[in-house]
Amino acid sequence: FHVFREFTRPYRAETQEGEAKMRLLLLAIAALCWANAARAEGERAGDFDYYVLSLSWSSAWCALEGDSRNDPQCDAGRGLTFVLHGLWPQYADGWPSFCRTKERDPTRSESAAMADIMGGSGLAFYQWKKHGRCSGLTAQDYYHTAREAYRRVTVPDLFADVSRPLTLPASVIEDAFLEANPGLARDQITITCADGLIQEARICLTPELGFRRCGDDVIRDCRLKDAVLEPVR
Repeated sequence: FHVFREFTRPYRAETQEGEAKMRLLLLAIAALCWANAARAEGERAGDFDYYVLSLSWSSAWCALEGDSRNDPQCDAGRGLTFVLHGLWPQYADGWPSFCRTKERDPTRSESAAMADIMGGSGLAFYQWKKHGRCSGLTAQDYYHTAREAYRRVTVPDLFADVSRPLTLPASVIEDAFLEANPGLARDQITITCADGLIQEARICLTPELGFRRCGDDVIRDCRLKDAVLEPVR
């Protein structure tokens, strides 16, 4: 027994020392996470490196969220393909959100005017609050810039003909965008999936709205070989 006790004594001391080091490591990680979170919200408007233009496949959004809300965007006959989700100011690593700005919020009519490319006006106002305020632009100029960015990217016409669910590699969607947009490179666009569905196409743009390489945290292509493209409604 005495031999066992003498053997375990230094082990216990080492264990306690190890636990103390682990607590310090966890505290350091927690502090780092808090710092990153603070950086991600409430930053100064206009401080960013590039934009992510996020285009959402409307029918996928409806299947995942819109149908449960009875959202008019999901009504039959709308004919929506890739709609504007948002124009997001981005850092080289990470992104700002809900920034401080002296600019006034958009009026209801200004937000409603975005419904033709966003599917509804409610999304436009939320995108302004979370991302638009970080652009350093007025609400009116941010909406104008988002519309111009959407106009500069050609959504392939063939998507409008999707009348039944299609099972295909997600890379096919990326290939279609690359073919329709000369000058767009593979490291400047990423396709995302959610619950097995093609969800979004995200294109990276300079502040002047030219194509540019996406940051490593944005380039997260969906690797599914059997992703489902929901039919146009």
